[in-house]
Amino acid sequence: MAFTSSNGRTQTSLAEINITPLVDVVLVLLVIFMLAAPVLQSGIEVSVPKTRTVKEVTESRVVVTIAKDQTVYLGDKAINLHDLPVKLQQTGHDPAHQVIYLRADERVPFGVFAEVMDAVKQAGITNISIVTQPLEAKAGVGL
Repeated sequence: MAFTSSNGRTQTSLAEINITPLVDVVLVLLVIFMLAAPVLQSGIEVSVPKTRTVKEVTESRVVVTIAKDQTVYLGDKAINLHDLPVKLQQTGHDPAHQVIYLRADERVPFGVFAEVMDAVKQAGITNISIVTQPLEAKAGVGL
């Protein structure tokens, strides 16, 4: 854009914005969020059992977690076991088609695990997947 000054000369205005600092800040924020996202996804420390067959899941689902101190969590919030069926019904999904992922510490007694599964089934949800970790193959051992 050009304009004429009072002394008769034509001058151009500096109308360009330097976006290099903006791009730098955005890239740094992107890296920070990429590193922080896996940590924020599951803030409850649970040592799940290890199995040979593990299916990777990428979409987000409703997760019920049983910590090693037998505390039950819906998502990342602690919940009373007796309130679990009501809270699961309030998610707004059709119970017949809803999938629940159950994460339980490997040291949790089976009785507690069974009670949580029963509470999920009381909500009308029958599709329950148990979260496990893959076994690490030992060097020199064929499977």
